[in-house]
Amino acid sequence: MKRVLIIWLLLAQLIIAEKSFSQIVLPQIVRDSMVLQRDATINVWGWASKGEKVTIDFNKKNFKTTTGKDGKWKIALPAMEAGGPYTMTISGKNKITLTNILIGDVWFCSGQSNMVHQLNIHDVRYADEIVHANFPEIRQFLIPTLTSLQGPKENLPSGFWNAAIGEAVRPFSAVAYFFAKQLYQKYHVPIGIINASVGGTPIEAWTSEEGLKDFPDLVSTIQKNKDTNYINSQARIALAMNAGRQNATVQDKGLTGPLPWYEINYIPKGWQTIAVPGYWEDQGISNLDGVVWYRKEIDLPASMVGKPAKVFLGRIVDADVLYINGKQVGATTYLYPQRRYPVPAGVLKEGKNIVVVKVTNNAGKGGFVSGKPYCLFAGNDTIDLKGYWQYKVGEVSIPKTGSIFGTTINPQNQPAALYNAMVAPVTNYTIKGILWYQGESNIGNATGYAQLQPAQINDWRSKWQQGNLPFLWVQLPNFMDANYLPSESQWAELREAQFKSLSVPHTGMAVAIDLGEWNDIHPDNKKDVGERLALVAEKVAYGENIVYSGPLFQSASIDGNKITLSFTNTGAGLVSKDGEPLSEFAIAGADKKFVWANAIIKGNQVIVWNDTVTAPLYVRYAWADNPVNPNLYNKDGLPASPFRTDQ
Repeated sequence: MKRVLIIWLLLAQLIIAEKSFSQIVLPQIVRDSMVLQRDATINVWGWASKGEKVTIDFNKKNFKTTTGKDGKWKIALPAMEAGGPYTMTISGKNKITLTNILIGDVWFCSGQSNMVHQLNIHDVRYADEIVHANFPEIRQFLIPTLTSLQGPKENLPSGFWNAAIGEAVRPFSAVAYFFAKQLYQKYHVPIGIINASVGGTPIEAWTSEEGLKDFPDLVSTIQKNKDTNYINSQARIALAMNAGRQNATVQDKGLTGPLPWYEINYIPKGWQTIAVPGYWEDQGISNLDGVVWYRKEIDLPASMVGKPAKVFLGRIVDADVLYINGKQVGATTYLYPQRRYPVPAGVLKEGKNIVVVKVTNNAGKGGFVSGKPYCLFAGNDTIDLKGYWQYKVGEVSIPKTGSIFGTTINPQNQPAALYNAMVAPVTNYTIKGILWYQGESNIGNATGYAQLQPAQINDWRSKWQQGNLPFLWVQLPNFMDANYLPSESQWAELREAQFKSLSVPHTGMAVAIDLGEWNDIHPDNKKDVGERLALVAEKVAYGENIVYSGPLFQSASIDGNKITLSFTNTGAGLVSKDGEPLSEFAIAGADKKFVWANAIIKGNQVIVWNDTVTAPLYVRYAWADNPVNPNLYNKDGLPASPFRTDQ
C-alpha cells in the first residue's frame, strides 16, 4: 500500500510539473509596449510544454517553431524597418496578445549610480524637461536590482516598458534619457532603453564567469560563492560580530533623554555653535564618528505659511533625519543624494520655527558638504539656512575591535553576480548597442580595470551574439578637491584605463572631465553627458561623418627642451576654450618630478616646455582627481581627454 501511495505521489508531481509548462510563458521583457530592434534579426523566446507548437503572428507574417525537451522555444523574426505600433500574437495551447509594439533602436544601458540616477533625482535642474516630456516613442525598461551567486538566471521577476511622457519620465535614467532624446530627434525612430544599473558596484560584478576566465582570483571567488554553506557561514560570523558591536554601542542621548532633542518643548542646554555647511572635524570636533545633532531657530513671515514648501540641505555625510517643529520631514541613509525634502502642510508656522537635523557619520569627516544649496523655500520666498547653528553630540561610536566587513559578503559586489541576475536574462533581446557609465567603484585598481573593461566588452558581445556591438562609455568626470600642484591621482589612472579600452574595435568614449562637481560624485549635469554619448553613437553606431570626440592623445616627440604632442579628433582645430593660455600641462625629466609647463597650440599640435626642465621626457595633461581648468578643446566644443606620456 505504501509503495502504491509513493507511485501516486510521483505521478501527481509529474502532472503538476507538466501543468506548469502547459501554458506559453514569455520572458518579462517581451511584453506590451516593448521596442524591438530595427534592421536586425529579432529574437522572441519563452517556455511552454515540451514538444508544443508555438506560432507568432506579427506585422502580417506568421512564424512557427516547436519547443524542445526542456520546454524552451525561440523564434528569429526577420529584420524589419522602424515603425509601429504593432500587435503580436503568440499562440500554442494558450494565446498571448501583445500590443503597442514599436520597432526602432534599443540600447542596453548599464553601470553604477551615475547611470542609475533618475530624472526624478535631478528634478530641480530638469524641471522643464519633466514637465514638457512628451515622447511616447522613447521607452524605458527598468531592470530591478537583483543578484545571483549561483549562476545565470533565465528571466526577470518584474519590469515594464514605460513611455517618456510627463511624470512617467521621472524614473528614467537621466543620462540614458538625454541620450535617447537626442537620437530620437535626429533619426525620428523609436528608442528603447533597457536600464540595468546598480549604485556602488564594480565592473567585475557585471561580467560573466566565462568573461572572467583570465582572472583566476575572481573565478575562484565565483566558485566559492556557489557554495551556500560557505555563504551562510560568513553571514553567521558577520551577524555575531555585528551583534557584539551593537551591544557595545553607546545609546544616542538625543533620543534617550526625558525629551528627544527634536521635540518642540525640549529646552537646549549645553549646546555649542558650529557653521553650516562644513565638516565638524574642521570646526574643533576631533575624530568623532557617531551622531551630532544640529539645531537652528528661524523666523517665517506670514507670506510663507500655508504654501507648498521644500527644504534643501545640500549633501550630508553620512546619514540624516530632518525635523521641523517636532515633526519628521525627511531622512536619508547614505551620503551621496542631495537632500531635497518637501515640507508637509501644517508643519510651518508664522514666527519662530525650530529646525533640527540628526547627522550620523560612520567614518572620516562628518557634517554638511559645502558648495550646495541650504535653503527653505515656500511660495516666492526663500530663507537661507547657511550660517551658524547650535550643535550637541548625541553618540560617540566605540571603535570596532573587529570589522564585520572583512567577513560579510555583499552580493552586489561579487564577481558575475549582477551579470547573472540582471544581464543574462535579456541577452536574447536584440539591441543596437551598449552604454556603460561605471568606474567609481574600481578606483584604486586602474591596472586591473584596464584588463577588466576589454574583457567585459568581449564578454557581452559574445553573450548577445550580434558581432561587434557598439560599446560606448563615459570617462569619469572631475571629482574631489582641486590640487594646485602636479600630483598623482587614482581618478586620473582610472580615466587612463578607460581611454585604453578604445583599442577595442567599434567602441567610443564620452569625455566628461569638465562636467563633474568637486563635492558630488553624482554631478547634476546629466544632459551634457547623455548628449555627448549620443554624439559618439552617431559616429560609432550610425556611421555619421561627424566630430564626435574631443582631442585624444596620439604621440609625443622631443626636440631639445620641448615636447610636441599630436592628437586625433582635432576636428576643426585645437583651441583654448576660454581664450586663456593652455593650463593643466605638466612636464618632467627622467626624475619624473613634474612641474607646471607652458603650452601653446601650433596647428593641430601642442608644444610643451618649462625652462627649468632642460631634458624633458614626459608630459601630463589634466592629471588630477579634479583638474582646475583643463581648457584644451577642439573648435567643435569637445574637451580633450586627460592623458600622460609616462607609462
